[in-house]
Amino acid sequence: MPLLRPSSLIPARKSKCVEDQRLIDDADGKLPWKKWGTYISERSWGSVREDYSGDGDAWNYLTHDQARSVAYRWGEDGLAGLCDSMQYLCFAPAFWNGRDPILKERAFGLANNEGNHGEDVKEYYYYLENTPSHSYAKYLYKYPQQPFPYDSLVQVNAARRDNLSSLEFELMDTGIFEQDRYFDIFVEYAKAAPETICIRVRAVNRGPESATLHFLPTLWFRDTWSWASAPASLPIRTARLLDPSASAARPRMFSTGHGGSSTPHVIQCTHPILGERFLHAPSPGAGKGALLFTENATNTQRLYGRPNAAPYCKDAFHEYVVHGLHSAVSPQLSGTKAAVHYVQNIPAANAANGPGEHTWTLVLTKDALPGNFSSEAVFAQRIAECDEFYGTVHPPEASPDDKQLQRQALAGMLWNKQFYFFDAQRWMDGDEKTASEESAGHPSPHRRNGKVARNANWRGLNADFVMAMPDKWEYPWFAAWDLSFQSVTLALVDPHFAKEQLLLLVSDALQHPNGQVPAYEWEFSDVNPPVQAWAAWKVYQSGKHHFGIKDRDFLERMFQKLLLNFAWWVNRLDASHNDIFGGGFLGLDNISVLDRSVQLPGGGTIEQSDGTAWMGLFSLNMMRIAFELALEDPVYEDMATKFFEHFMALADAINHDSSASTVDPLAALGLWDERDGFYYDQIRFPGGRTQTLKVRSLVGLLPMVASEILYDEDLERLPMFKARYEWFLENRKKLAKSILTSRDQGGKRLYLLSIVGEKRFRRILQRLLDEREFLSPYGLRSLSKIHESQPFELAVDGQIKVVRYEPADALSAVKGGNSNWRGPIWFPTSCLLLDTLTVFDKFIGDTVKFPFPANGGVAMSCNEIAGEIGQRMLNIFMRDPVTGKRPCYGGVERLQNDPNWRDYQLFFEYFHGDNGAGLGAMHLTGWTGFIANIIDRKYRMKAKVQTSRSQYPSSA
Repeated sequence: MPLLRPSSLIPARKSKCVEDQRLIDDADGKLPWKKWGTYISERSWGSVREDYSGDGDAWNYLTHDQARSVAYRWGEDGLAGLCDSMQYLCFAPAFWNGRDPILKERAFGLANNEGNHGEDVKEYYYYLENTPSHSYAKYLYKYPQQPFPYDSLVQVNAARRDNLSSLEFELMDTGIFEQDRYFDIFVEYAKAAPETICIRVRAVNRGPESATLHFLPTLWFRDTWSWASAPASLPIRTARLLDPSASAARPRMFSTGHGGSSTPHVIQCTHPILGERFLHAPSPGAGKGALLFTENATNTQRLYGRPNAAPYCKDAFHEYVVHGLHSAVSPQLSGTKAAVHYVQNIPAANAANGPGEHTWTLVLTKDALPGNFSSEAVFAQRIAECDEFYGTVHPPEASPDDKQLQRQALAGMLWNKQFYFFDAQRWMDGDEKTASEESAGHPSPHRRNGKVARNANWRGLNADFVMAMPDKWEYPWFAAWDLSFQSVTLALVDPHFAKEQLLLLVSDALQHPNGQVPAYEWEFSDVNPPVQAWAAWKVYQSGKHHFGIKDRDFLERMFQKLLLNFAWWVNRLDASHNDIFGGGFLGLDNISVLDRSVQLPGGGTIEQSDGTAWMGLFSLNMMRIAFELALEDPVYEDMATKFFEHFMALADAINHDSSASTVDPLAALGLWDERDGFYYDQIRFPGGRTQTLKVRSLVGLLPMVASEILYDEDLERLPMFKARYEWFLENRKKLAKSILTSRDQGGKRLYLLSIVGEKRFRRILQRLLDEREFLSPYGLRSLSKIHESQPFELAVDGQIKVVRYEPADALSAVKGGNSNWRGPIWFPTSCLLLDTLTVFDKFIGDTVKFPFPANGGVAMSCNEIAGEIGQRMLNIFMRDPVTGKRPCYGGVERLQNDPNWRDYQLFFEYFHGDNGAGLGAMHLTGWTGFIANIIDRKYRMKAKVQTSRSQYPSSA
């Protein structure tokens, strides 16, 4: 794992707090505050890593119904779970309402093929609090008291599967929360010390009658002993530190105390690597529960009709609690999975005393507890420190609503950290110790023979890290560009972790030897936009702005590995070698009329406006990083010049006059349409014939983001670069006129490097700010609204392919059932465009105004426009001052009006282009957590930009 230099790179904020010191101590190796955290996934079933099928159908190979009976190979799941950073020992609560057919140990949702808009979790839970060291964390799960409607959710959604215009059938739609017949279950963790963790679970009965709740605080070991002989199965981080033979030894749990009605239970855990751990739990009381033990072992009898290898299996607690099968658990009170079974009748809510509730408090510790230990005191102190920490994170002038929204967004980012374990070669080849072809860990012969070739070229990928996930249920695996955006947000609270995440992407453990960065585990060879250089620069800049540090070591390490990635892009994704780039869907899924990831009819290839724009941004970011590094090492001046020349070549190509005649069939014809004032993709057929895809979408806006400001100081400090720059001005005058422009401001000279240049920027901006096109009351649409009345059509192999503005869920499934870039608002790409407005504001000045909105609006500077668009995005989450409703919750009345729901925030994947309603995954802070940066921008950017204009720093 790439390790950063220690605490010199994570200094305290201007107002130092206790949490900052924890981060410093952890980075220095003094106190392991991050050793334990909320690192357990919310779904491991239906994932690629657990799929050993012959057809690659991960969702059907291991289903939710099977999950309770299968010992996972690569990682655990649970509700509100906690584990160590290598996930040797896990803790998570489980519940039963006395009526469900299943013990509630993990969140339920639809598989990709079960919903009319793809996979979707069908539960309500909220990430309320978390600190970077996980010294305090809080989670809310809303558990119905009636039988959970598993069958209804599957059947109704199945009936809608072929009708993409139908809404998803959600848990709320079943009526199960009527009359408030549910429990609010708050799960909290507070660390008294790095390895002493207090656990508090408070169940609140919101219903009109008393209700019984079964609560099982559950401990278990991840199975590291069943798969292969050591050292092959040992994670790579551990292999560097410990005796490899330890991984194959079986850990144990056993009871060291289970007295009568008042004596606390103690479950002792002994692990060959982790050592001793103790769970101290209150006695359930006479006749109200029991201490349960079993093995974390697959129930092969239930799944495959074959006798079990172990007498007690993973699903024993389900059998014991739900079916009353006492023989399912171990009478020896030992095993590799344990729980205390509490049964509590919780009174009904009443007007006089409010809701009835019950609280359980436990402690997980490395050592014996002192006699005067007080969990309540620990919770009180950590909550106060959490408040103190976020007080240093929030902009001082932020409103209470903005602070609360930012805090929940950052809590979600921290809750979505997950232990991610994947040895790709072992996964492909299978493990040695397997008894059946059907067993997890033994791949199908079809897969071995090449029928399923997923990730076949990624045998070197080997990860066992805590990583930021987009969403631990919907997307419980890292994605390259998601992780890059996440790092920029995480830098607000934990810059050390943010840098580690970016370094992981380009580490030997993940990056391919050919330089490609893995996209995501469904297909590592897919191509995500190359935003890692942008993210590295943003994280570096965040450190300078928020902490006053310049982490040159981080920047240089990123630069060196990104050189390999840049070379891979240049060599692999410029199909015609004309500086116009493709790259497949590039993360934008169904934005095109065609699936850009597959071979096109007639052998054509798509030359992509967004692909070329991403490479322009990549070039400028690498140039800017090289500038910074050249201040101390002149060698990097050569690299700055190299990337400047790359940028000029592709900017020339994308803006080439498409009407110019040429004898070279592969020459760039340009993607800029002078008549429309917009960039479009085009299909290039063998022989040189092209066809323009006139879809006005985000694809044509993205060239704007490849824009950068240089200052006099930059050129003066880099004479070689200055000479090359001036050569272009003199010898490529036509090109320089549209791409390289300069002007004087305040006696200084500013230089603009931009694919679009100032003239094209003004034309595109008019469309961007037109409410009939891209500007929504809630941000920026991904497709122009003009295509609602004027859809784009293309004849392909006798069929008419259509792109129509779709503000909500997709009516087409070009790539992925729950993917939609045909109208909705997406946060990360919108934020890149806001950055672009800031760049142009610096260049053209705040005296140049544009109407906002474009047709008859108020004259505003680019920076003011960025602020207004950012506020529209913020308004998605804010209560309307007239109606009191939050646009993100649409017409769901309970979420809008119920005081026990309306103030808890969900962070959706994307948002309705016209009314701001939340769509897609509900907990995708990996994307939408960027709202924390928008809030930061709202209160800090204006002063920052004013300072930049007066002092002309060397960074944008």
